[in-house]
Amino acid sequence: MNRALDVKQLRLTRGTREILRGVDLHADNGEVVALMGLSGSGKTTILRVIAGLEASDGGTVTAGKVGMVFQFHYLFEHLPAIDNITLAPIEVHKLPAAEARSRAQDLLEQLGVGHRAAALPRELSGGEAQRVAIARALAVDPPLLLLDEPTASLDPARRNDLGDALVKLAQSGRALVMTSHDDEFVRDFATRVVVLANGEVVEQGDPRTVLTNPVHPATRELLQVERARQR
Repeated sequence: MNRALDVKQLRLTRGTREILRGVDLHADNGEVVALMGLSGSGKTTILRVIAGLEASDGGTVTAGKVGMVFQFHYLFEHLPAIDNITLAPIEVHKLPAAEARSRAQDLLEQLGVGHRAAALPRELSGGEAQRVAIARALAVDPPLLLLDEPTASLDPARRNDLGDALVKLAQSGRALVMTSHDDEFVRDFATRVVVLANGEVVEQGDPRTVLTNPVHPATRELLQVERARQR
């Protein structure tokens, strides 16, 4: 199995606060890795550093081409879905427009929203916008896809549809790394969970094992908080 991501001893300090304190993390092609932790644990910061959106103070990140799907999608409001997807391939990677549009339509079809290609972002549901954002991230064919809280705006039915789509993407040979507060979603669709606390990895392994019989106090606290939030 090929390794799509290898993070070693990642460190980041803001002012006097240590955000990341020597994080080690990896993802192989075919894996769906979920980063979990309470607010402020560093999980979204890790994605931003991997994607090159934020600099670290130490450590190494080894990865190839990366696509990122943000929690709030950040689609261009004035562009139809398909044009959101083709913008970077055409303008940045200089792909012929016809080829870019054909690939974009294929991605939308694969993600179950091919019929929404002409829709503006304001006309899309939260689940549809999420899928368009994923298609946009995949448009340049990255082997590594990062997703920040992908289920945050989805109802249970859409959540399961998204999970199935992410599993299919992993089965096609990509590595996926996502942050999530949704322990049920992680149990159902991730192949590995990595729990963070205070900028450190405190526990990791098979999601059903880790989230059913947590060993570290931080994992137990995380699950208590999430169950209280869901009541």
